[in-house]
Amino acid sequence: MVITLSILITACNGQENKRDVQNTPLQGQTVAQHSIPGNEYLKKQISQVVRMMFQDSKGTIWFGTESGAFRLTEGSLIHIDSIKSESGKGVTIKDITEDKDGTIWFGHTDGVSSIKGETVMNYYQSDGLIHNDVWCIEAATDGKIWIGTIDGVCVFDGKKFTNFELPEGKKDTTVGVSSTRMVHDILEDSKGKLWITSNAGLFSYSNDVLTNVSEKAGINTNFVNTVFEDKNGGLWISTKEGLHYLKGNIASNITGGKIEVGKGIGSIAEDKDGKIWFVSNQHFLFTYDGKDLVEFQKSEDNKGPVVFQIYKDQAGRLWFVGFGGAYRLEDGKFINITKDGPW
Repeated sequence: MVITLSILITACNGQENKRDVQNTPLQGQTVAQHSIPGNEYLKKQISQVVRMMFQDSKGTIWFGTESGAFRLTEGSLIHIDSIKSESGKGVTIKDITEDKDGTIWFGHTDGVSSIKGETVMNYYQSDGLIHNDVWCIEAATDGKIWIGTIDGVCVFDGKKFTNFELPEGKKDTTVGVSSTRMVHDILEDSKGKLWITSNAGLFSYSNDVLTNVSEKAGINTNFVNTVFEDKNGGLWISTKEGLHYLKGNIASNITGGKIEVGKGIGSIAEDKDGKIWFVSNQHFLFTYDGKDLVEFQKSEDNKGPVVFQIYKDQAGRLWFVGFGGAYRLEDGKFINITKDGPW
């Protein structure tokens, strides 16, 4: 199945971007039409690196990869070719969100893009975006799009980008890409409060007030990765020094002195039984049931990818995506989800 996605690139003031007027509509192609040379295993994968996935309000599954964005449509993967850099090259998708109107938004290595119906819109630094290197994106319930980049935060109201002032932090010298203004994650919780993780710590934003939560809660590291809200409204924070649970004004380090975190805690998810899953030091998986920390025992024939994201879909299934492709965990076994499924 082939879907046509017309490309409409506008500046943030709503006027046509003249440099792209001559572009013709691009075609979204099924993955089967793309040939990846080399290893037979890699040829089967959605992408060698799947950075994240997302299921929208209609149940459609999207994948963000180093090869761009893919949409699962009627059992076939469609590559969204119209999402591209300002120079016309492909991008790596780093985050996906959906706004209140059902528009899907992507943060990537050269700006942000959106898909509504068959229209793709791309926005860049030249359109007012604070920086093209986007790491996270969140659609708030008031319709605004919050964008976290390597150089701070900006907010898009549908017409223009406005920079949002955030304290400067520290550069993490233990990773390949970092900056003093780097923002890793933005989450709007079930109560409408925004949470921002950065190289300056954890912040909340509500009623036009920005609060340094790290200082109040006792998170003793500048490097905060992600925030996750569980089904009961509890907040879990992954940091360079461990997994924290925020209760009131106190953040308890759940993993402190119990596991080796190395490069820190990464993605967090909750399974259908309420158990918390998280990644430690990029390679190790743990679960926490409120009492016990248990490492998930991998083996040579059951190790899955190097996990970038753990994701629970609307059917309650846990997905693990990262370097090596996409996998689901079924009955304790990692099932490789290739271009052909199983979906």
